[in-house]
Amino acid sequence: MFDLGYDEIAEAVDKSPAAVRQIAHRARGHVAAGRPRGGVSPTETRDALDAFQRAAETGDLQGLLDILAPDVVFMGDGGGVRQAGPRPVVGADKVARLLAAGLGRIAATGALRPAQVNGYPALVLRLDGEIDTVVAVRMDDGLITGLHAVRNPEKLSHMQRETALRR
Repeated sequence: MFDLGYDEIAEAVDKSPAAVRQIAHRARGHVAAGRPRGGVSPTETRDALDAFQRAAETGDLQGLLDILAPDVVFMGDGGGVRQAGPRPVVGADKVARLLAAGLGRIAATGALRPAQVNGYPALVLRLDGEIDTVVAVRMDDGLITGLHAVRNPEKLSHMQRETALRR
């Protein structure tokens, strides 16, 4: 596998070459640093998600840059039915500009609320009371390293009824 190019690996694992390059880059960085990925406490997660939400809603480019990891990856999933990015967007500057333009404009017409989705922090955008987009957030070492925006109606249909779980 170490002799294969990114294109070949991407085809084998059904990912884009850009995503494979990003995964390899992160892995090399973590190996070189000699440390595991850092966990994020619930308080840090909540604070980071709040900061991210405020910056996204207001289009605050610097606020987004402050909370995004330099190698953050944004992926969209419209399921071929809804508009979403066709390829991953990599890098804090590109992702921040995309979010400042898109989420700020969309959030002004809807309700953007924090949530837990599949055990991860997320923001849920509702337009006219209906779920339009769920943005799942991955965090490492206090920064957002990944964003996955789901707009695919088939996938979102499973979220129409939110269930609160208690111990």
